[in-house]
Amino acid sequence: MAKSDGGLRTDAAAAVSREKPKQVADDLRREILDGELAEGDSLGTEAELIGRFGVSRPSLREALRILEAEGLISIVRGVLGGVSVHRPDRRVTARAAALVLQSRSVDLADVFEASTIIEPAAARSVAYSRGRTRAAKQLRGIITVQKRDIDDAVAFTNAQVSFHEAIVALAGNRTLTLIAEMLNEVIGRAVQDVIEQSRRQDVNARRRAVRAHEILVQLIEAGEGDAAQVHWNSHMGRLRRSLLGEHASSVVALTPHI
Repeated sequence: MAKSDGGLRTDAAAAVSREKPKQVADDLRREILDGELAEGDSLGTEAELIGRFGVSRPSLREALRILEAEGLISIVRGVLGGVSVHRPDRRVTARAAALVLQSRSVDLADVFEASTIIEPAAARSVAYSRGRTRAAKQLRGIITVQKRDIDDAVAFTNAQVSFHEAIVALAGNRTLTLIAEMLNEVIGRAVQDVIEQSRRQDVNARRRAVRAHEILVQLIEAGEGDAAQVHWNSHMGRLRRSLLGEHASSVVALTPHI
């Protein structure tokens, strides 16, 4: 049975109503991703946004819920509230990845294995690059921080993570850099007692890690890419055992920290 003209108009109006929140979310998302809005900027109050976009309160709130779920904004309710902008970062990526990994019952050992594939190959690439001398200098700067913080387990761990991420970043592929950052974030956040484990770690273990880093830098500076890859693959294997330990078979979970 055909719908009346009134029924068609009602359906069309409903479709437009559903489309408005998406359009508002798309416009605001573009401004954030294009850099027109910076981290911490205010989008304004609810009343101001309603006036700007000419939409109803329910439509605006639906648009803001979309952006909030994407991690691009945070909303403060109340008279003095407003909407604050968040630039996409590794935590947003890690959160999305953790959800997918958890849904597929992926364990932490599997996530770490991805790092052992990426990092040694990146080390090889850096060693064979024309910028290997500059790269070696940058990595030595991080090692200097590690040595300075050798007795501070938490600070040392942070510097250690920076070294691993720098290896991939120096290879020059931004997509792999993002993936490496996400992997480190998932592992670090999911294994909640990593920092506590590092507190119990013998200082000599940290010194051995520093030495492994120094050897890698020497190989990179000498342009010995194959040797750098082999060395780093071996180091990553030892790191997996010390970092994950009994957590290796644990399924990735969206913890409150991600």
